[in-house]
Amino acid sequence: MSGGDPILIWGAGAIGGVLGAVFARAGHQVHMVDIVAGHVARIRTEGLRIEGPVESFTQILPASTPEELTGRYRRVFLAVKAHHTEAALQALVPHLAEDGFVVSAQNGLNERVIAGAVGAHRTIGCFVNYGADWLGPGQILFGNRGGIAVGELDGSLTPRVRDIHALLRLVEPDAVLTENIWGYLWGKMGYGALLYATALTPLSMSDAMERPQARAAHVAIGHEMMVLARRLGVTPVGIYGFDPEAFLTRDRARLDASFARMIANNRRTAKTHSGIYRDLAVRRRKTEVDAQIGIAPVLGAGVGVPMPAVSRLIERIHDIEEGRCVQHEALADTLAEGQGTEWN
Repeated sequence: MSGGDPILIWGAGAIGGVLGAVFARAGHQVHMVDIVAGHVARIRTEGLRIEGPVESFTQILPASTPEELTGRYRRVFLAVKAHHTEAALQALVPHLAEDGFVVSAQNGLNERVIAGAVGAHRTIGCFVNYGADWLGPGQILFGNRGGIAVGELDGSLTPRVRDIHALLRLVEPDAVLTENIWGYLWGKMGYGALLYATALTPLSMSDAMERPQARAAHVAIGHEMMVLARRLGVTPVGIYGFDPEAFLTRDRARLDASFARMIANNRRTAKTHSGIYRDLAVRRRKTEVDAQIGIAPVLGAGVGVPMPAVSRLIERIHDIEEGRCVQHEALADTLAEGQGTEWN
């Protein structure tokens, strides 16, 4: 058995499921928590099945619903959907040890919410970008490898963040220990906003990005996000072919190259559609849009950065969630309307 304190994974879905199964397989003591009772029962009896082109294995783990959980933990990974963060924290905090900390393995800027609940000194930032989907009770698709980065919010390199980095290297050997975790999180915010635009359509991520009719909208969305990040003093890091500088400056040649890389990367994965698409088209539930990119227009208003394209994107996602419209190939095309940007 590997050394170190037991690890609590709060949220045993796509991201948390992969983390917990890999940590446990390596010999670490891991306890999984999830609100889906059938998923919990399958994990602790038949095991959590990780499948897909990256690797396939089954790992039986201790697991419980929040109501069943007992004890306190020092190392906690929070891996719930962004809009469930506050509710999860209310249930989680009683199980956080006095010297414990929470690692946000989520989409968005949830470190802000976590820090507000437990303190910035008890919060570790984490960028996770491998492709995974919850397929059903006890079943997770591990669709493709992707970047992982971890860092303290203040950029310091502490023993505890080095410990978490070593754990994450079990999942991704090239995981990064960074002094610029906010740069990774904002890079993912920009790329993630583009994935929301692709989810307005029934197309795959690559096919949606490749449509020339949507290019102006995609450029406008990425540009607004990167302008905001810079206004907030963050230097975003590129991921999956997303080039922050290209979107900031709207340099045509660099943007064309960036889109070519993003399209090529998404064609190489078994995860053809985003988790956002699955929420809308398959699971028929609300997405993370408000908790993930919905914060951007709010932050933008505070620092004088208008975000019309991002705001329209959020409205379109709400329209689909509420049944006012359906996903359509051309739904993203008009998000940049009235901004005087031509791309065809």
